[in-house]
Amino acid sequence: MSIVTRCEWSISDPLYVRYHDEEWGVPVHNDRRLFEMLILEGAQAGLSWITILKKRHNYRRAFDRFDAGKIAKYDARKCRQLLADAGIVRNRLKIEAAISNAKAFLAVQKEFGSFDAYIWQFVGGSPIRNRRKSLKEIPPKTKESDLMSKDLNRRGFRFVGSTICYAFMQAVGMVNDHVATCYRYSQLH
Repeated sequence: MSIVTRCEWSISDPLYVRYHDEEWGVPVHNDRRLFEMLILEGAQAGLSWITILKKRHNYRRAFDRFDAGKIAKYDARKCRQLLADAGIVRNRLKIEAAISNAKAFLAVQKEFGSFDAYIWQFVGGSPIRNRRKSLKEIPPKTKESDLMSKDLNRRGFRFVGSTICYAFMQAVGMVNDHVATCYRYSQLH
């Protein structure tokens, strides 16, 4: 029986293990999925990622499966419904940010043809493949996430600080930050 080595952060909960093994660091080029991850990373600000993973199904339900066109049309009544939904993080600023981010997302799609074409330009169109030996070597942000954050903010996005942007980049495979000893590191190019 062989032992599978994973990134240390992922072994504390079966949900983390599945997320690590199946999603984290896998390059995403689907606009809806990119939008979902951007909203979820913003919702995670100040919380643990496991909290958001446990609520992810509820987020998909509450936010119309992350259909940016629908979310951009949310009104005060819908905002009140979301604030009353115990299945998501009930933070007014984060909910309002999701709505304004949907509007900004649609504007980016219109300008660039897709959000994918826009967002991947921050890494030159292909993943940055780091070779970290331990979690301690992974920075909370990088020059790429700084540039992304600045440009997203300029375009009206909210809850997109550089640290959130870097977590987003890791999640959607714009960077491969699996530690070099993790079995997923070599699988993701």
